[in-house]
Amino acid sequence: MLLLFFLVWIIFNGAITAEIVIFGAVIALLVFAFICKFMDYSIRKEILLVKKSGYFIWYVITLVVEIVRANLAVIHLILSQKEIVEPVMVTFTTHLKSKIARVILANSITLTPGTITVSLRGDKLVVHCLDKSLAEGMEDSVFVKMLEKLERTGE
Repeated sequence: MLLLFFLVWIIFNGAITAEIVIFGAVIALLVFAFICKFMDYSIRKEILLVKKSGYFIWYVITLVVEIVRANLAVIHLILSQKEIVEPVMVTFTTHLKSKIARVILANSITLTPGTITVSLRGDKLVVHCLDKSLAEGMEDSVFVKMLEKLERTGE
């Protein structure tokens, strides 16, 4: 966050001089100190955020790959004339602890073509799948594993 404040200062100034850099560093430190004191933020949270950001970027890349794979699977289902599509509703319990991780899981499932999260109540998810082949292994999917790993980095 401190670095972000400093970079915004530099970008808004449009030039880099010794005075701007020194003044920007002081302003960024003061704003960061204000946030730490009055907005329940800390250096520990800053370090944790930096640790988690790498995992989160990897999660987004994996999500994009899974969206492409699911697109190909749905295209195959649509264009295949010999396969009969069998829609199915899947209910499963997730072991994710935080609400935000469960919401990210539900949204990731919905973003993946051929699946829609119908309900998320507590730790139970109800998902509609275009075909039963898309429902296989949903409770221990790559999304669940990566979100569990992301949660463990906060402990």
